[in-house]
Amino acid sequence: MDIANEVRNLRDEMGMNRKEFCEYYAIPYRTMVDWEAGKRKMPEYLFRLMEYKARIEQLITTDVAE
Repeated sequence: MDIANEVRNLRDEMGMNRKEFCEYYAIPYRTMVDWEAGKRKMPEYLFRLMEYKARIEQLITTDVAE
């Protein structure tokens, strides 16, 4: 799984820009930029938790991990 692409896809599926996504998850903006650029690797468990939260709150309905 390419976490950089998956986190970008998750954000897109939620219909949020980076700033909104960072505010929603309380993530520093620079961290998000580094994750999406592949400069830093987001832990896979964190991605799964973020996706789970978005699904529970019905912000996405498609399966992002496909």
